[in-house]
Amino acid sequence: MAKYQKHTNLSRRKNGIFAPNEISILGAKCSVISDLVFQVSKRISNYNFAYFDASHAKNVEENLLTDFTFHHDGNLNITTSSPVNKYVQRIQFTQFNFVFINGNHYPGEKQIVLLDPEKEASIKKRIDQISEIQFFVKLTQEIEPFQCLKDTFPNWREIPCYQINDVEKITNHISKLISETVPTIKGLVLTGGKSTRMGTDKSELNYHGKPQKLVVKELLENVGLKTYYSVQRNNANTDEILEEIHDTFFNLGPFGGICSAFQKDPNSAWMVLATDLPFVDEHLVKLLLEKRNPAKVATAIKGKGKQFPEPLITIYEPKAYPVLLQYLAQGYSCPRKMLINSEVEIVEVDDDLIRNINTPEEFQAVKKEIKKGTERSRSDIN
Repeated sequence: MAKYQKHTNLSRRKNGIFAPNEISILGAKCSVISDLVFQVSKRISNYNFAYFDASHAKNVEENLLTDFTFHHDGNLNITTSSPVNKYVQRIQFTQFNFVFINGNHYPGEKQIVLLDPEKEASIKKRIDQISEIQFFVKLTQEIEPFQCLKDTFPNWREIPCYQINDVEKITNHISKLISETVPTIKGLVLTGGKSTRMGTDKSELNYHGKPQKLVVKELLENVGLKTYYSVQRNNANTDEILEEIHDTFFNLGPFGGICSAFQKDPNSAWMVLATDLPFVDEHLVKLLLEKRNPAKVATAIKGKGKQFPEPLITIYEPKAYPVLLQYLAQGYSCPRKMLINSEVEIVEVDDDLIRNINTPEEFQAVKKEIKKGTERSRSDIN
């Protein structure tokens, strides 16, 4: 008998205890841990970091007012009172590439163990929270891993070890850990739009000898991306056979297609490409991949003569999903609005490369233009 499923079985974001990518640092005074985090984060400025710590203060009066203080240089300080809740923290930390946790107070999925001769008892006390040591850091030259660590990790000699003043080596190791967590990219071909002005399905138009949706899919697949069609209709065949993602956010246009892709796989980044952009070629797709910045919410193409980015030639990182949902909760379903108001990597190209074709007249004109360009290229070769 099949197990009763009370709730819809959704794909979940891969999380540690408090964040998608986290590491706890334990085994020394809290001031040593926080100083190490500060030194490392200062050296890897191209990523977004957070530090999760606890205060030693006692009898602190409850803060009844959440205080938002904006500084002239653009920084924001928030002071509030709330209990530790892993589900709340996962939402708060989703925008960060890496979260450092003070392991003296809270556990983390992975660990950096500091070896301080005065803290052996502290490590022994938390040995059950230590499961995946990335490296040791010695606070004194001669210290070795404690016996409790040797007993728990028979391969302790194979675990990298640095001195506390080897900040560059420690930084390089952490940078490597971050690079290993960069999400893979999948492709999403947006089809199934209303095509009101065109009067026919724009994804089926033939600019290059085959339906444009096939051209776009091949563009993405040729650069190594597992690619799906975003469709509104619900076919009887399975998604996997047709390589389709059916809209689960209905009547929201491209916004709904993007959110539906993230609902299917919230752990991948999605390169979104529309089918009404016939001049987008493999060179532009490779350029977008080359300029990708996973520290940002998205990496988007923008025409040099345009004011705003093009949301339908964009790589959306997993951190974009909760941001899109926040805009939806406010009543907005425009992906461009989200991009304009978020931290986005912009890649500028000539406006002609991202011309949007919407009417039968534009289609006929562009088809002739492409044909002439093809004939000219053949003539140059001959």
